Amino acid sequence: MDLVPYLAALSALAGLGLAGFFYQQVTKESPGNDRMVELMTAIQQGARAFLRREYRWVAIFVAIMAVLIFALLDYGRPWGAIAYVLGALLSAVAGFIGMDIATKANARTTQAATIGANKALPLAFRGGAVMGFTVAGLALFGISMSYLVFVEWLDVKHSFEVVTAFGLGASSIALFSRVGGGIYTKAADVGADLVGKVEAGIPEDDPRNPATIADNVGDNVGDVAGMGADLFESYGGSIIAPIALAAFISAITVDNAPEFFVYPLAVAAVGMVASIIGAFFVKAGDSLDSHDLSKALHRGTNVAMAITVLGVVALGYVFFNGLVDDTLTGGEGTGSLVIENWWGLSVSVIGGLIVGYAIGKVAEIWTSGDFKPVKQIAKQSETGPATTVLSGISAGMISVGASVALVAIGVGVAYWGGESMAEGLGVYGIAVAAVGMLATTGVVVSVDAYGPISDNAGGIAEMAHLDPKVRQVTDSLDALGNTTAAVAKGFAVGSAALTALALFKAFQASLLKEGTVLSLDVGKVEVFIGLFLGAALPFVFAALTIDAVGRAANQMIEEVRRQFREIPGLREGKEGVVPEYAKCVDISTAAALKEMLIPGGLAVVIPLVIGFIDVDALGGFLAGALVVGFCLAIFMANAGGAWDNAKKYIESGHHGGKGSDPHKAAVVGDTVGDPFKDTSGPAMNILIKVMTIVALIFAPAFV
Repeated sequence: MDLVPYLAALSALAGLGLAGFFYQQVTKESPGNDRMVELMTAIQQGARAFLRREYRWVAIFVAIMAVLIFALLDYGRPWGAIAYVLGALLSAVAGFIGMDIATKANARTTQAATIGANKALPLAFRGGAVMGFTVAGLALFGISMSYLVFVEWLDVKHSFEVVTAFGLGASSIALFSRVGGGIYTKAADVGADLVGKVEAGIPEDDPRNPATIADNVGDNVGDVAGMGADLFESYGGSIIAPIALAAFISAITVDNAPEFFVYPLAVAAVGMVASIIGAFFVKAGDSLDSHDLSKALHRGTNVAMAITVLGVVALGYVFFNGLVDDTLTGGEGTGSLVIENWWGLSVSVIGGLIVGYAIGKVAEIWTSGDFKPVKQIAKQSETGPATTVLSGISAGMISVGASVALVAIGVGVAYWGGESMAEGLGVYGIAVAAVGMLATTGVVVSVDAYGPISDNAGGIAEMAHLDPKVRQVTDSLDALGNTTAAVAKGFAVGSAALTALALFKAFQASLLKEGTVLSLDVGKVEVFIGLFLGAALPFVFAALTIDAVGRAANQMIEEVRRQFREIPGLREGKEGVVPEYAKCVDISTAAALKEMLIPGGLAVVIPLVIGFIDVDALGGFLAGALVVGFCLAIFMANAGGAWDNAKKYIESGHHGGKGSDPHKAAVVGDTVGDPFKDTSGPAMNILIKVMTIVALIFAPAFV
C-alpha cells in the first residue's frame, strides 16, 4: 500500500507527459493565413490579459483565506495554509495552460477544416486534451504529493485535514474562475448576438461586429480556463472526500487498514491510465453527420470507461481480498468493522462511473439537435421568443427529474456496495462512487474543451472570410461541442452531489470528534432556519450572476450600437473600416472582475458566519443548499444547452433558416440560456462543494 501514492503520482506525470505531446502536435500545425494569425493573436492577448487581472484579484482572496486558516486552526500553522495555497496555485496553472493551448488550437483547427472534419476534429480534440490531461495530471499529482508529504513523510498532526485544505484552495480558484469567466464570456456573447444578429441582421462572428473578439476571448476564459478550474476542483474534491471521510471512521486507521486511505488514489491512477489509452482512439472520417462526429469523439471516453471498469475490479481484489473476515478496530471504545466482501467498493465505484455516464446521456438527450426536446424548442420559435423561452425552461425542468432519479440510484448502489463490504462503510462507498464518476476526467475534459476550440475556429473562419464550406465544417463541430459541454457539466454536477454528501458526513464526524453532536432534526428551529437559508442561497447566487451578465451585456450592447452609429461604413462593411474591438474586451473584463466578487465571497462568508453562530443551523443550511443547488444546476445547464442547439438546428436550414423570424426568436432563447449554461449553472456545483468543504475545514473553530 505504501507504493500507491507514488504510482498515482507517476500516472499523473504520464498524463502531463501526454498533454505535452499533444501540445507539440497541435502547435506544429499551420495556423493559416496572415488574417487568421492576426485574429488568433488578438484572441490570445485578450484572454491572457483577462486571466492576469483575474488572478491578481483572486490572489488577494487566497491570501486572506490562508491567513484565516493559519490564525484560526491549529493544523493551519503552517501546513494547512501551505496546502491551501498549493491547491489554489495548481488550479490556476491548469486553467492558464488550458487557455493558452485553446487560443493556439483555434486558428489551426480552422485551417484543418479547409481539408475536412477528419483533420479538424482530432486536432480540436488534441487541443482540448492538453487541457484535460493538464487538469487531471496536476490535480492527481498535487493530491498524491500532499498525501506523501503531510501523511507519510512529515506525519504532521491532523494530516488529513491538511490534505483537505488542498481541496479548498482548488475550490477557491474554481469558484472565481467560473463566475468571472462566465460573466465575461456571456456579456460579450449576449451583446454580440442581440445587436449583431437580431438588430443589424449580420451573421454570427461577422468581423463588422465590434463584440466578436471579446466573444471569442470569452470562450477561452470562461469555457476553457473556467471550466478547467471547475473540473480540477471537482476531480480533486472527489479524491479528497473519501480520504477525509476514512480519517473520521473510528474503526479505520492508517496502521490497521491503509487500503481505505490510498484506494481513492489508486482508482484515480487507473482512470488516468485508461484516459491516456482512450485519447488515442479519437479519430474521424469525412462525414459531417452529427452521429458520426459524436461516435468519433465519444469513442475515447467509452474505451477509457471500459478499461476503468476492468481496472477497478482488479483493484478491489488486490486491495481488499486479504481483509475478508478480518475485524478492524481502531482502539478501545471506537467500534469495529467486519470485512465481508472484497468486491463491495468496486460496485460503488463502477456504479458511480455508470451513473455519471448516464447523467451525461440525459444531458445529451435534452441538449442535442438529434432529439425531440431541442427540435420542439426550434418548432416553438415559429410563434416568437416567448414560446421559445417557455419551451426551453420546461425542457430544463423536466430533465432534472431524470438526473435526480439517476443520482438517487447511484447513491443507493454506492451505499449498498460499501455496506456489503462492511456494515458502516456505506457513506464511504458513496464517496468513492464520486471518484468513479470522475475517474476518466482526463478524456472527459478533453471532449469538453474541444467545444470552445471549435467555436473559436468557426469565428475565425467567418472573420477571415474563408470559403463557406469551412464554416460548414466548423459549425458541425461546434454543434457537437455544445452537447459535449452539457455532458461534462452532467459529470461535474453529479459528482458534486456525491462529493458534497461525503464531505458533509466528514463535517459531521469532525464535530463529533470535537465533542459536538450535529442535529439535523427539522423540528429544531435552528435546523429549520438553516434549511430555508440553504435552499434560498442557490437562487440568490443564480440571480446575482445572471444580473451581473445582464448589466455587463447592457454595456456591451450600448458600445456595439455606438460603434455602428458613429463609425462611418462599419455596418455596411466598407473596406478598411475596422471596429474598435479593444473597447468591447475592456468592458467585459472590467465588468467580470467587478461582478464576480460578491457571488464568490458569499460561498465562503455565509457558512463561516452561520457556523460561528450555530453548527446545527449550518448543518441544515448545507443540506438545503446541496439539494436545491444540484437541481438548479441541472435545470440551468440543460435548458441553456437546449436553447443554444435549437438556434443551431434552425441555422442548419430548418424552420426558415438563418435570418428568419424563428431564427431571431431562437437567438433570444439562446441569449437567455447563455448565463444559464455558462455562468450560473456551472458555478452552482462549485458553490455547494465550497460551502461544505469550508464547513469541514473550520469545524474545529466553530466549537
